[in-house]
Amino acid sequence: MKPSESERGLLRYVKLRSATALVIANMIGAGIFTTTGFQAAELGHPGTIFLLWIAGGLLAFSGALCYAELGASMPRAGGEYVYLRNTYGGAVGFMSAFVSLIAGFSAPIAAATKGFVRYMTHFFPTLAEDPTLAGVIGINDLIAVAAVWLLIAVQLSGARTGIRFSDWITLVKVVGIVAIILAAAAIGRGSVENLTGVSDAYAELTRVGRYSALGTSLIFVMFCYSGWNASAYLAGEFENPQRDLPRSLMLGTGIVMVLYLGLNAVYFYGAGVEGLAGVVEVGLVAARNLFGAGGVTLVSLVLCVSLLASASAMTIAGPRVYYALGRDYPLFAFLSRARPDRGAPVAALVVQGVVTSAIIVTGRIDQIMQYAGFTLTLFASLAVSCVIVLRFTRPQLDRPFRAWGYPLTPLVFLGASAWTMFWAFRGRPLESSLALLTVAAGGIVFLWTAGRRSGAERAR
Repeated sequence: MKPSESERGLLRYVKLRSATALVIANMIGAGIFTTTGFQAAELGHPGTIFLLWIAGGLLAFSGALCYAELGASMPRAGGEYVYLRNTYGGAVGFMSAFVSLIAGFSAPIAAATKGFVRYMTHFFPTLAEDPTLAGVIGINDLIAVAAVWLLIAVQLSGARTGIRFSDWITLVKVVGIVAIILAAAAIGRGSVENLTGVSDAYAELTRVGRYSALGTSLIFVMFCYSGWNASAYLAGEFENPQRDLPRSLMLGTGIVMVLYLGLNAVYFYGAGVEGLAGVVEVGLVAARNLFGAGGVTLVSLVLCVSLLASASAMTIAGPRVYYALGRDYPLFAFLSRARPDRGAPVAALVVQGVVTSAIIVTGRIDQIMQYAGFTLTLFASLAVSCVIVLRFTRPQLDRPFRAWGYPLTPLVFLGASAWTMFWAFRGRPLESSLALLTVAAGGIVFLWTAGRRSGAERAR
């Protein structure tokens, strides 16, 4: 299946290098630089936390294998929106796109830019006091909103320009993270005992409390790994999607898993579980212990670049979902408008910017992550299930790539995701309920849209 004629507004320009960079940049965002502190507070056991990061990486790789099969079979812009629409029908596809706008991309971009500002406090100490403008809105939130619109401006200048920017900032990001890991091992003033020491809170956890903490922590981990499917959203813009889409998903996910384990080792080596518990800026705390003031400056710079790169990559991927939605629903046709000379979905970028700005000024980083993580896990699971359903309902579908280890690969992903969502709901009912309400809101909007379309057809 080739990209349709209706995708002419988008350009066919994405190569394997850029697609892999997009996956890496999407995945390495606010999560890895903030959530270890939340996990340390919830669980208090470094070994368990490391196992969660390994499990999350294996689950992400399983998901990437499934998306590789789906993306190679249906190389269209939109990612899981396309897979769910073609497998389960328009309603599920529509809800997926609606959730992508609110929780799939806007919320993670909000978390990344808010995290960016938190790390900028090292260079601008007055920001640490979170000053407000006329006592109404925080200056930090205004800076985060400004960063969002700066990245949108880069994308509006042209799709090729946006991809080149993403390539270079991702390269700087990866080199910087590798340098931090190597420097911590070579000259860091940490303690190996920190890697095994547990907190008092861990011993006090009951069995039910431990399962709840594991579920909540795994949601944080899966939020950090979200983005392993990033290149699938640009499938309609690949030069060779059947070949390069699967490679980019697997290569990007594998690289990120290694980097995540290395960064967590740095955090615990530098600060220990007690020193990280409840801390948002875990990178700064660990760097201060490992390298002193000079090292903190360098690490802060790397982390700021990393968060900006993540927000940039999501700014590229998200609008492709709304673009695909606009092709299928006349009421949202404005979202499919792209400048043919530059390949940028203008309206979709602007809409995402507005939603992201609203989330920035209304939520904390941990709330945003838990809310987004629950919804991302839900719809990633539905998309992965498409692999199984389509093997039965459409056995004749052209599959240039088949998921390794099928059917075990999708079944493991689905089972782990269900377990995670159950215990995450027990541990964070407010954020999880808001996630489900977002899904329900998508269903209501779909029914309203379908009703409008049926009324228009009857009028004709």
